Amino acid sequence: MIPLGKLLLAALASVSAFGLWKFLQFVYQQLSSPIRHLRGPKGTSWIYGNVRDIWNAENSVLHEEWVKQYGSTLKYKGLFSSNRLFTMDTRAINHVLTHTTVYQKPSQVRYNLSQLFGEGELRPHIAPVCARQPRVVGVLFAEGDQHRQQRRIMNPAFGPAQVRALTDIFLAKAVRLRDILSAEIANDPAGTTTGARLDVVPWLNRATLDVIGLAGFNYNFDALNANEKPNELNEAFATMFASVQRLSILPVLQAWLPPLRLLPTDRARKIDVAQRTMARIGKELLSGAKAAARASATEKGEIERNSLHGRDLLSVLVKANMATDIPESQRLSDEDVLAQVPTFLVAGHETTSAATTWALYAMTNAPEIQTKLREELLSVDTETPSMDELMALPYLDAVVRETLRVHSPVPGTQRIAIKDDVLPVGKPYTDKYGVVHNSIIIRKGDPIFISILAINRMQELWGPDAREFKPERWQSLPEAVSHIPGVWGNQLTFLSGPRACIGYRFSLVEMKALLFTLVRAFEFELAVPASEIGKKSMIVQRPILLSDPKGRAQLPLVLKPYKRT
Repeated sequence: MIPLGKLLLAALASVSAFGLWKFLQFVYQQLSSPIRHLRGPKGTSWIYGNVRDIWNAENSVLHEEWVKQYGSTLKYKGLFSSNRLFTMDTRAINHVLTHTTVYQKPSQVRYNLSQLFGEGELRPHIAPVCARQPRVVGVLFAEGDQHRQQRRIMNPAFGPAQVRALTDIFLAKAVRLRDILSAEIANDPAGTTTGARLDVVPWLNRATLDVIGLAGFNYNFDALNANEKPNELNEAFATMFASVQRLSILPVLQAWLPPLRLLPTDRARKIDVAQRTMARIGKELLSGAKAAARASATEKGEIERNSLHGRDLLSVLVKANMATDIPESQRLSDEDVLAQVPTFLVAGHETTSAATTWALYAMTNAPEIQTKLREELLSVDTETPSMDELMALPYLDAVVRETLRVHSPVPGTQRIAIKDDVLPVGKPYTDKYGVVHNSIIIRKGDPIFISILAINRMQELWGPDAREFKPERWQSLPEAVSHIPGVWGNQLTFLSGPRACIGYRFSLVEMKALLFTLVRAFEFELAVPASEIGKKSMIVQRPILLSDPKGRAQLPLVLKPYKRT
């Protein structure tokens, strides 16, 4: 038997050798990459580069300042003072987003996201150590053929016809939220006169969680039941989002050096507990869906895809999992299906909740917009319009578009080149030696940051009022915005290319249903001065109170029932 001391020394030697190899690889990358010749700011920390400055500032503000100083294509310092490419050139961005075999999510980003969404069937803080890539991953992490297969199977669940059929769920939960908020206002002694102070963030989170539960998985989480104890799934989400809220050195090192992910920490323990909760709920959802599918089996035990009629995402996944008359190339295993559950549970409600929160915030700062929108919404003679009726409301559409432009829930995205490439540019740029270039030389391993927010409010594209919230701008857009490579709405909010947001139609109609119901029912005002509201990106961008030392997501508003005159 090998002594324990020798085993520990061997393990330490292996970890040290791995760390040295990663270090030498890192140094070579920095010394050989052509992006080192770009202009850009100096790092303010060897460990954090410019990342801490970006973290402490409002999203994209520093990037926009750097563009004014160094031009639209530049470099800045990432973690450990690594060079990171940043460009506002829409032609270059389009190339990156459409060439997904060349530009993929960095492993460090996948690890950080796995703390929220999970990554395959292995525990997320152990999986990257055990294998180069877990056996199965959700659509957020999948690359290449695996990603194309998953998108092909799931696309039908997010088509126009499917979203149209789900609109009644969106509206039912919006009405339920309205009634709960009305009750909260009635319980406040001053509620019906001067209004009641309420934090809308947790309420919108609950509503959108209920929506994705029913529309995505045919399951009622009943998160809006205000009389029950806090929903365990909401608590799990809160734990995971809190885990990525602070920038600290150990998680940074764990993202770069996988062996360090084996260290037992309080953060890892909390994430593990939360993800076990999500995994258990995912298995319960899949078990129920498979039981329903078996009930439609023929006498021979065969399950035909045409016999599975569920309109939710899980039904589509189970059809690809159980139907006996589909090709093997279109089949998903239980593990494949389970890998999608946390992705859509989190992404399917957090982004829409955040976007709706920002819409309410924007309208409290512009009461005339709120009034104009309410007038349009009240012209509809039903509280449960169809999807087509919602989509036919022009000012509601303009408010939603402007919210997603100015307050994009996801402020940016990262990619890394997995092989050498040349990025075309629409506008020549000058490097730090004064040489003008008409393309960007990319080496394997070069990281690229794309700021969704900065593109969405770029003055060269949108005009001098680009940072202002003006729904009326959508009546006549500048021609320049047609160059933004977005899948929807002349903006980058839902990205573009093969990795564009699969559920953007779902999110848009859900957001419109929520605003339709809430703005008709209530008048909204900020409960604190606007100067006290800040923004913090916790994967999605959320409002915070600058005076709150914990920096938790919140938006305190004064709600008053709207009375028609």
